[in-house]
Amino acid sequence: MTNITVLSKRIQIKPAWSFYDEQGEYVDPRLFVLLNAVHTYGKLTVAATKLGMSYRHVWNVLKKWTDFFGSDLVELKKGKGALLTPLGEKLLWAEQRAQARFEPQLISIASELNLEIQKHLMVKDPLLKIAASYGYAVALLPNFTHKFKLDLQYKSYEESFDALSKGECNIAAFHLPTDIVSQRLIDIYNKYFKANTYKVIRFVTRKQGLIVKKDNPKNITKISDLMQNEVKFINRQKHSGTRLLIDELLARSSVDPKKVIGFDKFEFTHSAIAAYVASGMADVGIGIETAARQFGLDFIPLTTEHYVLVCHHKTLKELSVQRLITEIKSDKFHEEVSKLAGYESIACGDIVDLEDMLPWHV
Repeated sequence: MTNITVLSKRIQIKPAWSFYDEQGEYVDPRLFVLLNAVHTYGKLTVAATKLGMSYRHVWNVLKKWTDFFGSDLVELKKGKGALLTPLGEKLLWAEQRAQARFEPQLISIASELNLEIQKHLMVKDPLLKIAASYGYAVALLPNFTHKFKLDLQYKSYEESFDALSKGECNIAAFHLPTDIVSQRLIDIYNKYFKANTYKVIRFVTRKQGLIVKKDNPKNITKISDLMQNEVKFINRQKHSGTRLLIDELLARSSVDPKKVIGFDKFEFTHSAIAAYVASGMADVGIGIETAARQFGLDFIPLTTEHYVLVCHHKTLKELSVQRLITEIKSDKFHEEVSKLAGYESIACGDIVDLEDMLPWHV
């Protein structure tokens, strides 16, 4: 008898831009990689080295696409290296905003595809379904699926609650405030969660705060600063957990949303908020520290949140859940979380009552 080991394959999806002119000529998507390198390193020679290209090749690429767009993408200044032109910046940040905005949906689709692949490979590991509010730590979980299959679907916090209450998932993953709690949030939790029914698998804590441009040129340090003249804000979409936090922060600081420039403009993820600020389209947004650091921005902490995994108390006995707990308690998982700015994994994997994690019950 021959033993055959089947290696599973994991699909990832990333959005890509398609620019083409009236002659049908397409822009090479690697242009965005080059623009990002120029922005990051500030010198064509260094960018070329980092990308494994010759200086001449980089120069030719830029020349080609400058001709395509009819405007310079990079400006060379004697003694100052290379800078992106306004058009180059717009192209780069538009691409990064698009990736940040659609990342949760694309990961959810990829999760579905990966499950289909595993079905055809006859992988018999138990299946764990998680409905989650998007976050950097929960996004690590597909890399920690030893001896279980994972269906990770990103939803709003209320959609996740609903899926859990209807038995459509094993676990709902979302964030809980440690101190800043709105009545709206209390009402939503009371709607979905019955006392002594659900358990919390502790996961991580994360910092939420003001995401501002590097060196904070507008000197924004508190919520009331959003009403300063000419300070442009980028909001989160309605029905997101962070939007609930924003509305509560504004109310507690007696800030009239109508006096906040940009309050009616919004993005869908922390990364998209940071990309929006980095692009210069806003001066400030509210999100997690990891997103700010990802785009080289400054961060002023406002509060801390628990990001938790919640399941019915009977679900804790399921094999897939037990294997997940083993994974998130591992040194390797803690090591990966430690790389995320503003995140901590203290007590990760511990089981507690949901009521013990709700600040309004303390």
